[in-house]
Amino acid sequence: MDPDATTSEHPATTAIQSGRGAALPGRPLSVAPGLASSFRLGNGEVPGEARSYARGDATEGCEALESVIGQLEGGTAVAFASGMAAIAAAMDHVRPGGRLVVPDTCYQGTSALAEHVARTRGAQLTHLEPSDTAGWLAALRTDDVVLLESPTNPLLRVADLPAICAADPTRRAVLVVDSTLATPLNQQPLGLGADVVVHSATKAIGGHADLVLGVAVARQPELIGALRTHRTLHGAVPGAMETFLATRGVRTLPLRHERAQANASTLAARLEQHPVVTVVHYPGLASHPDHALADASLAGFGSVLSFELDGDAATADRFCATLRRIVHATSLGGVESTLERRAAVPGQEHLPPTLLRLAVGCEHVEDLWADLTSALAAATA
Repeated sequence: MDPDATTSEHPATTAIQSGRGAALPGRPLSVAPGLASSFRLGNGEVPGEARSYARGDATEGCEALESVIGQLEGGTAVAFASGMAAIAAAMDHVRPGGRLVVPDTCYQGTSALAEHVARTRGAQLTHLEPSDTAGWLAALRTDDVVLLESPTNPLLRVADLPAICAADPTRRAVLVVDSTLATPLNQQPLGLGADVVVHSATKAIGGHADLVLGVAVARQPELIGALRTHRTLHGAVPGAMETFLATRGVRTLPLRHERAQANASTLAARLEQHPVVTVVHYPGLASHPDHALADASLAGFGSVLSFELDGDAATADRFCATLRRIVHATSLGGVESTLERRAAVPGQEHLPPTLLRLAVGCEHVEDLWADLTSALAAATA
């Protein structure tokens, strides 16, 4: 954990005040982007004893971001060039001929990477339903890597992380939790007993659709070292501008999160009552199969929801084309609301053809609702 971590302060304070660099007169309030690949070596100094080359040595800006995220998650953070790079580093613990388990409904990039790892290492890949707590507990005793995603993308299923993470600490597997949709504000898996938590910082942490970056957080020194070694050897170090923008973005994460989450809750409840919407997937709704678990284990229900229309793929495509304020685009976690038909995404063809994932932003909720109702009427006329 970062030595400056203050466990008693509110996360909103941590997000703003941590990762500021040395508090010295004349220093800027924020760590500036260090646009450098090479650094001067002192007399008699050799690479490795000081900052020498940006691919292997985290820059000051990278360390600033890692400080903030590490404190929010209660561990030591390692930043990567993308969320997938962070997940790849966590999956690197799968041995040749080993075992790996991931959710049956999760981010398609994670699923594709898991299949690649299994194929190239001759490993056994298992998919489990997020609700199969007994299955996850059994996998912890036999597998090399157990990777949970909770809530899942795009069906918003919630796993029983308190029960799974609290399993026997002598377990065989490295337990990884992708907490991107929850953000560090709604859950902290390391505190429950997970080994590694990963985030696509491209999403809510960055918050402005202007960067690609990932982060992994751990507490055990050997895992932290392994993550850093993987980052160096695979050239997965993030760029200076990306870390600067992500650090600036995380400063407003609590404010953006509060507004977007409130908007999502309102829209989910209204969509559930709309006559052409057949189902809404949002853990904040009493109708969601994991609502009770989410209510007990999450600090909030998040800003992402998905819903299905009465109709076919063409109906959903017309809906997307008719939107005016909500952007027809991929990704999530930004200040702007985005929506897409997930079954049209390669690797997601198994999803219901009218499933629409709505990543709710910070616009006024009534403007978002007006856009949704107008597009629903036009698509189903």
